[in-house]
Amino acid sequence: MQTETLIIGAGLSGLSLAVRMAEEGRDFLLVEARDRPGGRILTQRVGKGYFDVGPAWFWPGQPRIAALISQLGLTLFEQYSMGALSFEDENGRVERGRGFASMEGSYRLKGGLSALTDALAAQLPKARVVLSSPVVSLAQTHKGITANTESGQEFQAKKVVLALPPRVASQITYSPSLPRETLTAMKDVPTWMAGQAKAIAIYDRPFWREAGLSGDTMSRRGPMVEIHDASPDESGPYALFGFIGIPPHARRDQRRLRQAVQDQLTNLFGPNAAKPETLLIKDWAYDRFTSTEEDQLPLYAHPSYGLPQALTQIWGNRLIFAGTEVASHFGGYIEGALEAAENAFALINAFALIAEEKV
Repeated sequence: MQTETLIIGAGLSGLSLAVRMAEEGRDFLLVEARDRPGGRILTQRVGKGYFDVGPAWFWPGQPRIAALISQLGLTLFEQYSMGALSFEDENGRVERGRGFASMEGSYRLKGGLSALTDALAAQLPKARVVLSSPVVSLAQTHKGITANTESGQEFQAKKVVLALPPRVASQITYSPSLPRETLTAMKDVPTWMAGQAKAIAIYDRPFWREAGLSGDTMSRRGPMVEIHDASPDESGPYALFGFIGIPPHARRDQRRLRQAVQDQLTNLFGPNAAKPETLLIKDWAYDRFTSTEEDQLPLYAHPSYGLPQALTQIWGNRLIFAGTEVASHFGGYIEGALEAAENAFALINAFALIAEEKV
């Protein structure tokens, strides 16, 4: 199959770029390894509720995501933070009113963030989107670039956009091989949230709110180190969301991990928390389309993201990086995914102008 631009990765960045290309009447093909669009954005439905097990929040001062939500006619709401905060020390002792609500003032999306990626995907012609097709090799030819997938599909393109984390992109086989400094730079860019695991405990009533608690908790004991209210904007079911702080190798035993999460919630919020209606756990460290071995060490601070010089001007500017990690201002955030897509589109336009001048 031939196309002008092959976009690899149907996360928010790839979807945003593809929609922009479609609006401009440009020739493209969007190829995704998973059996769904969205990438790291993943919303689980339980009853009438929606729960983000990937990114969940965005913030004021992020203009692209705000404009896109408005354009798509979606609805945002402010993160619930009313009530007392909780703190759990290393011995399991619980204190109230200590610390601060770290997500206060942030926004969430009605229907979950998958409502955003689903709305973008719905704007694309079905013939331009290929799912369940991990790209395993890219080869430069005199006509452009040839891509091959695990199942043996072949795509011919003038240029390729890697709308995925650089570390994940480093696992693709390149012919000719990329320069050593380029491969090193790809592996040195941390994949945001790749080492994280998230738990969401779902209940039929918000008993913590009834007790005057916001749900916000910081813990030195774990396994969850940070907890927030993850309930939908109206009605139920209701939920508490937690970042799991123990390292990936220590959370392989899912049965043991689930029991530890329930025990911690019981200690923090009492017997009503002991048996959630549903307990969702998503471990991104073992998602092969998100995480690599380099990501097994979790991030404890937000990295300084941007596009390294070694990841520019590859194969005559025919190979372009566009994941959120290469965004210089909002790298790692969903706003960064839109920023990276915007930058990639500008490079594609520059490439087109140069090609026209040569004709």
